[in-house]
Amino acid sequence: MRRSDKRVAVLSPVAWRTPPRQYGAWETVASNITEGLIARGWEVTLFATRDSVTRAHLHAVVDRGYEEDPAIDPKVAEYLHISEAFEHAAEFDLIHSHYDFMALTYIRLVKTPVLTTIHGFSSPRIMPVYEKYRDGYFVSISDSDRAPGLNYLATVYNGIDLSLYPLPKSGGDDLIFLGRIHPDKGVHLAIEVARLSGRPLIIAGIIQDELYYRERLKPHIDDQKVHYIGPVGVAGKNELFARACALIHLNTIPERFGLILAEANAAGVPVIAMDLGSCREVIKDGQTGFLVNNVDEGSARCRTRFRNRSEHLPPTGPAILFG
Repeated sequence: MRRSDKRVAVLSPVAWRTPPRQYGAWETVASNITEGLIARGWEVTLFATRDSVTRAHLHAVVDRGYEEDPAIDPKVAEYLHISEAFEHAAEFDLIHSHYDFMALTYIRLVKTPVLTTIHGFSSPRIMPVYEKYRDGYFVSISDSDRAPGLNYLATVYNGIDLSLYPLPKSGGDDLIFLGRIHPDKGVHLAIEVARLSGRPLIIAGIIQDELYYRERLKPHIDDQKVHYIGPVGVAGKNELFARACALIHLNTIPERFGLILAEANAAGVPVIAMDLGSCREVIKDGQTGFLVNNVDEGSARCRTRFRNRSEHLPPTGPAILFG
């Protein structure tokens, strides 16, 4: 049944293509929501980069993601993109923004209601914007990642497309890390867990902090016990999941959601996660992985004999929405 009487605009970021080729969690979620709504008969317009891939109507004023094209000025791209969406606000019954605090500065200039999914608070310095527009409509991506005083309508956990992450026939012996190469993600802790547990570690992801990579990680990367293979897309993730005994996710700050946790579980890979932030909401301790408090606990869990991958159940929590 078509729901064409209600027109929805989805405002995706323009750091990367929607969906991203490799890294880009916010663009991934915006894509999943867009395609999910389309599959359910809604009329949707996706505001994203011109090279984005969607079954929705694509509206673009930025050709490529500014992280993918150094010739693009990020601020120019962002404000051309955001203003374009709000200049067309009257054409829609709802704007669903995935654009952090910047798009909030437009919501009182249009009559169309704006729903903002908050994918995390990147810095305390952005909070004055949220405080000014606290009476807007907000969705959190986990119960743990909320700021007091905002008008939250619900917590909606990030969904994934289950068809993208099939269960491999058998598991492997490697530890894997997938995510940003940044101190917040605790890659150095994953290396220490691998050393203590005697298991090889494969690291995949974009280098977001060059100094951290050079000083804390590169000296340990020997392509024998510790490998760094760069960023990977869905196919690369599945190759890693097929050879993994566990995903190591020892975040050093409270996790906002952790999309990779749900993706690993969907592929039958247990997760060893630091018990900070939303990890407790995504991982069922002892069932889809283990929640730990330090490196020693993490390495002890790595030495635990995991059940055969075919015995692992998909996560029973609310992270899996599409499939």
